[in-house]
Amino acid sequence: MFVPYKGARRSARLFALAVGTALVSLPMIAHAGAPTVNLPELDVDAQDAPSLMDNPSTGTTLSEGAMRQQRLQSPDAAHLFSKAPGVSLYSAGGISSLPAINGMADDRVATIVDGVRIEPACPNHMNPALSYVSPDMVSTATAIAGITPVSMGGDSLAGTIDVERRDPKFARRGKILFTGWGRGAYHSNGGGWEGAASTTVANDLLSLNYSASYAERGDYHAGGGEGRVRSTLYKTYSHSVTAGLHKGGNLFALTFGQTDTPYEGFANQYMDMTNNRSTFVNGKYSGVFDWGQLDVRGYWQRIDHVMDMLGDRGGHSWNTGMPMNDKSRLAGYSVKATIPLGTWNTLRVGSSFDHQGLNDWWPPLAGSMMMGPNTYHNINDGVRDRLGHYIEWEARWTPKFHTLLGFRNDLVMMNTGDVSPYGMMMDVGAAKAFNAQDHRHTDVNFDVTALAHWDATKSFSLEGGYARKTRSPNLFERYAWGRSAMAASMIGWFGDGNGYVGNNNLSPEIANTASLTAEWRDPEGQRWDVKVQPYYTYVQHYVNVNVLSRYSSGFSLLQFANHDAQMYGINASGSYQAWSAPKWGKGVFSTKIDWVRGQDLQTHSGLYHQIPTNGVVAFDETYGNWTGHAEVELVKRKSTVDVLRAEPRTPGYALLNLSAAYNWKYARFELGLDNVFNQHAYLPLGGYSLADYKMTGRLSPLEMMGRSVNASITASF
Repeated sequence: MFVPYKGARRSARLFALAVGTALVSLPMIAHAGAPTVNLPELDVDAQDAPSLMDNPSTGTTLSEGAMRQQRLQSPDAAHLFSKAPGVSLYSAGGISSLPAINGMADDRVATIVDGVRIEPACPNHMNPALSYVSPDMVSTATAIAGITPVSMGGDSLAGTIDVERRDPKFARRGKILFTGWGRGAYHSNGGGWEGAASTTVANDLLSLNYSASYAERGDYHAGGGEGRVRSTLYKTYSHSVTAGLHKGGNLFALTFGQTDTPYEGFANQYMDMTNNRSTFVNGKYSGVFDWGQLDVRGYWQRIDHVMDMLGDRGGHSWNTGMPMNDKSRLAGYSVKATIPLGTWNTLRVGSSFDHQGLNDWWPPLAGSMMMGPNTYHNINDGVRDRLGHYIEWEARWTPKFHTLLGFRNDLVMMNTGDVSPYGMMMDVGAAKAFNAQDHRHTDVNFDVTALAHWDATKSFSLEGGYARKTRSPNLFERYAWGRSAMAASMIGWFGDGNGYVGNNNLSPEIANTASLTAEWRDPEGQRWDVKVQPYYTYVQHYVNVNVLSRYSSGFSLLQFANHDAQMYGINASGSYQAWSAPKWGKGVFSTKIDWVRGQDLQTHSGLYHQIPTNGVVAFDETYGNWTGHAEVELVKRKSTVDVLRAEPRTPGYALLNLSAAYNWKYARFELGLDNVFNQHAYLPLGGYSLADYKMTGRLSPLEMMGRSVNASITASF
């Protein structure tokens, strides 16, 4: 009997269907001192609306200027966070980077797009949540490193990345609004082109918006004249239609959209993406009542994903070698209520459900004795359902001291069906052993967050806290079963060339994090500020690996396994306004420095993909309609690595990037130059360049993009 599992799924799906016509509400307030948000009667515009939340000091909400700078460099939405304190990026496809926070990446980061947790539908995690949203469509982007409020989601360890598209716009009463914008961009390295546009027709009650985006690029070239890096090309486009209804303190919106990626190379994987289509419906409702604010969201998403080998990897066409297919269905809801309890207290309660159904199968390859004659079923009717509830209490004890205390429970229910190999040539015994096991799991997970903030003086504040966060394994960590070198090498989102086997006996990860954030600032006009955040995390049952065997190639067959681990580090940032005068404009210096160390306490190895000490020193000048930006990226040599995965070491580097922009009436012109000196460097979180290895036989870390001229024009009406 598995009644809790089936009952939870049935009731949650019915609820999701009932609220599925509601979409992205105004965000919840998740930090002390933030007022209740009331929807305005007129001119609702996401760019002018309150931010996602009044962040804890551990959080960073990107400014519009910061997002413009990152949009100029890359069409990858994850790249928006590349300069945020505590955030680094696992290199993957050109639009599919995997965010890492304080040394933990991918599933350990709660990545939310329009209130939805989109789970990757791929054994290589080629289609992460941020790959479905164009940076041009992003209105607000927030990264929280360290102590994360329970209202920002569970089933994660490191922190939260939250991205919201623009809300509908409405006209003034009695008026008709017709507005829009368009943007085009070019990148010289790889010959990349981008386009995005959005237009809205609305009155004071109803709004209709159409948005579209497009991005295409060829293989980029490494710095120092080292030639092109294979399998770094991509092409993607998306469309969406949003209908909005706004009256008084109520907002209702419904969005239909589709994102297509006909191809995307993955230089550090054995496979490429040869097609990916996502079709979704999101609904949201936000209402303000006498008792507080209510936000309801519902969603449904279908993902069809195909992998194979692209032509520049040596195939005879766009897809030759080994076809692999995935089909995923996502659905869920969230209900959030913010209830003021007098002047100094706020209560937040919420419920959410997320369903993921996944099939991962590999069709037989014609003429192959090994990969045939039958279909290889890797994940057969896999299901991962998460039912969560939380309560969060925020109290302001004095004007200078306030606290946040939250408790969350997530019930994670997983199961999958029997599997089968291609035939009698390989993995027959592994399939029989897997099918003989009971695959049902029900994890009862608990999270706790305790946070205190003290404004000691006008120029100094201190914030500290503790968080207990829990994450259950994903479908591939538990259920990937093939042990042959070919099958196991198709599993893994690490770019390390190794093969991976799942472990049906994995326990959920439990992270205990303590963090302290000290902030000094100019007490008068915010002319300068300095923020320093040390943190420590101890993880019980950290999902790492055991080595099963070594391949003759030097790579290994690894199995996911629970170990204990620790991570500690310091994130620091600061800014200084050097001048501000009509004659000279405004000049601002800024910097950020991140340092993190991770260690497996069982094997005493370094943890995989820990970013070496790195920093950015930037200068921004604004003079009338002109803006200029110069930055130096500094990354230390990577010497601490994961010896179990034979992780490569990479040398340090320093890169200079320049850009300028000019606003003229309803247009904005931008020009940038990345890697000005065309320096040759290796990506510290890039893994191995496996596509080049296949063609040349030379194994090396993945090379960084060389010099690129970026140009962009944006016009609005």
